[in-house]
Parts: sequence; C-alpha cells; structure tokens
Amino acid sequence: MKIICVGRNYADHAKELKNEVPTEPVIFMKPKNALLQNNHPFYYPEFTDNLHYECELVLRISKNGKHIQEKFADKYYDQIGIGIDFTARDLQDKQKQKGLPWEIAKAFDNSAVVGQFMPITPELDKKDINFCLYKNKEIVQQGNTKDLLFSFDFLIAYISRYFTLNIGDLVFTGTPAGVGPVEIGDSLEAFIENDSMLEFMIK
Repeated sequence: MKIICVGRNYADHAKELKNEVPTEPVIFMKPKNALLQNNHPFYYPEFTDNLHYECELVLRISKNGKHIQEKFADKYYDQIGIGIDFTARDLQDKQKQKGLPWEIAKAFDNSAVVGQFMPITPELDKKDINFCLYKNKEIVQQGNTKDLLFSFDFLIAYISRYFTLNIGDLVFTGTPAGVGPVEIGDSLEAFIENDSMLEFMIK
C-alpha cells in the first residue's frame, strides 16, 4: 500500500507559497507508516517548529492498473475521503533552498491523516465537490474540485504512467489555499459537503 500525493493542484495554494503554478502534476509519495487513521490523535513531532495542515480530498484505488487511459480512469477508484497532509514547513523550506528532496518534511510517521471514506456514486458530481477544514471550530480552508488544475481522472492516468496503482493505494489530490500552522491542543475537523469525515486532536 502506498500513498501518492499531488502538490500545487490548486492555483491559489501554489501562489500563497510563492511557487509557480505547475503545467503538469507535482507528485511525491509517503510510506505506509505515514498513515494515521480512526481519528487517533496526532503527536506533534520534535523535529519541527512550524507544522502546517493541508486538507485534501483522497481517492482510494479499487483496481490494479498501469498506463491507464484517462477515459477509463474512473474505473480505478471507487471511494473518496478527506485527509490532512502534514508538512514540516521549516524543514521543507530548508530542503527546497538546497534543492534537496522533501521527504523529511512530508513523509514522516503519521503525516498522512485520513478519515472516513464514502462510495463514489453516479449522483456525485466529481467536478463540483465542496470540502473544508475547521481548526478549533473555526473554518480555515475551503475548496471545491472545480478549481483543480488537474482532474481526478487526469491524475490517475498521469500517475499510472510512472507507478503501478494497486488496490488500497491512496491518492491525496492537492490542497486549496489557506494552509497554516497547528499547535499542541488544537482540534481539526474536516468535511465533505455537510458530512464530517475526520476529527482529531493535536497532542
């Protein structure tokens, strides 16, 4: 099982971090031990002083595939959920300045928090899904899939050029603008439309 993440997939988020808006997907990966589930608390790691939340819609892969054509991509995922891509922003900035990989800032233990998943039904308009994140009961991020630079199906096709997708893999599809820091004692709750899908504490 692998966790595949898409960076800078909302233009406003790329701009808020002073990054170029990409012309093709920015892909990175997290290992299995990055996964944190079942609303377990997240323990603030000792190696960072600037830990940021990034709320994202997450696809669950339901069929093995390689070199998937975009027109068939929707046959390879059947559930959608919401998650937090935690980022040690101070470490990431240092790595970027040196032109080094981001793994220590993005792929550490418990850095991929996921909540409940729900089935993708024909009634769900994947091009118009609202999602949001609350920190301490105040809204901090809002997104809609109509603002994705690269659609779900395009991402599946693109990723499968490089990596075989396997049943159970997760794809974090990118975060909208509004990322920011968390502190010990904060509570986070994430919604898809009006449904609370994830709720946990920072300890």
